[in-house]
Order: sequence, then C-alpha cells, then structure tokens
Amino acid sequence: MQLTVLVDNHTYIDRYYLGEPAVSYLVEDGERTILFDTGYSDVFLENAARMKLDLSRVTDLALSHGHNDHTGGLPAFFKQFPQPVRIIAHLKTFLPKRAEGQDVGSPLPLYRLPENAELKLTKKPVAISEHTWYLGEIPRGFPFEQARAVGETLSNCGCCWESDTMADDSSLALSLPDGVFVVTGCAHAGVCNTVKYAKEVTGKERVLGVLGGFHLFETGETLDRTIETLHELCVERVYPAHCTSLAVKSALYRDFDTVEVGVGLELEW
Repeated sequence: MQLTVLVDNHTYIDRYYLGEPAVSYLVEDGERTILFDTGYSDVFLENAARMKLDLSRVTDLALSHGHNDHTGGLPAFFKQFPQPVRIIAHLKTFLPKRAEGQDVGSPLPLYRLPENAELKLTKKPVAISEHTWYLGEIPRGFPFEQARAVGETLSNCGCCWESDTMADDSSLALSLPDGVFVVTGCAHAGVCNTVKYAKEVTGKERVLGVLGGFHLFETGETLDRTIETLHELCVERVYPAHCTSLAVKSALYRDFDTVEVGVGLELEW
C-alpha cells in the first residue's frame, strides 16, 4: 500500500514539482487506486506525470469536501481520463459555496459530471478498498472544535444561503495491521474529532499517524487542547500540511514526532 502527495502548499528543495495552496493525494491499495482530492487546478496532473504515476489507473475519486482547492482539478481529470471512476463524497459536497464574496465551491456541479463517473454520495463511512475507509460525516464531540463554519453554502431547499458549517468535511482512514493512519483534507470537522472517529470506524486503538491539513493557524488555547487531545488519542506521528501555519507546525514539532510534508512525499506500508 502506498500514499503519494501530488499537491501541497509546500515543495521540497531539489525536488522539481509544482506546489499550490491545495491538496491531492494518491492512495494505491491492491486493485484500487484512489485519488483523494484534485487540488485547485491541473497541477496534480503535471506532478503525477513527473513522478511517472499513471492516473489512468485511478478507480476511485474521494473528496474531502467541496471547496475549490480540493475540487478544482475535477474538470482537468475528466477531460484527460475516460476510465470509469467512482466518486465518493458527502451529500453536501457539490452544493454551491461562497466566502468573502467569491465562489469557492466545486467548478464541476453534479449535473455536469461525465458519464464515466459513478456517484456515491453518503453521510456514512464507506470501505473504498481493502484497507481504505472514507469516513463520511464526522461527529463533532470536542467543544474546542465546534466553531468551524466557513463562508456560506446554498441550503438544501436551494432557495437561500446559510452559514456553511462544513458538514461535508471528511477524511480517509487507512486500516493497517498495526493501527490506523488518518489522511485529512482540511479537517474542518476538527483533527481530533476526525482521529477519534477514524478509530471508531476501523476499530484500531493505535494511531500510526495523521497527515494533511489541520486547519489550525494560531497558537493558544485551541492548539494546546488539540495537542493534549491528540496525545490522549494515542497519535504517534503527525504530518501537518496544507492549511496548517508555520507557528502551529513548530508547536507540533516540539510535542510530536513530526514529518515535513511536501509534494512528492511517499509513504509505504
């Protein structure tokens, strides 16, 4: 089983890939090849080509949520690759979204999905492959991770806008023999809530690592509670990326075994 970072804000020195403030990861697990998010543009396609990764082998496309830094590459993917692909996403992922006067939702609405896309919208966890779970809607139990609204989204009735509490935010849980490895997009649901739910879904107590955006930007009480809770949840290693500030990464580095994430990072199990 292998995970490769196709897109992140950060690039490594002397590794000549393209970066953008976005997320795209490739998870290869047996007969299933899972693209988790598509970044903001077609950058993930160029990086995959430079890494000699064949995206025509992608069988599943899982979306962490509907923001355009995670769904922006959808049109480019379907323009280039005609193979049947299953899209796994929350029911609200494709609803229009806006923030600070700008459209921040998916550039590809449901009615424009191509015929080769098999759509599975779900609130419940879904087993994508032998070791990979899409978590669905993540319960929000920790009080310090409650205030997570970002901009607005179109209501279910389609007639008005409402505060976007990011109910569509989800993550992947890789269920491995020694424990669970959690892969987030932005963790709008809260990284601690996400880890806790990944443990429940997989039945694994040991958390080998957490990789992805933590959606944390400032030091202070929320970060302190986050670090404390991640320790209580038995997280052994963190891979903070994307929407995680330098100040937060520095604090995590002091408290955890921390890995620098950049485009081209490869993990194997």
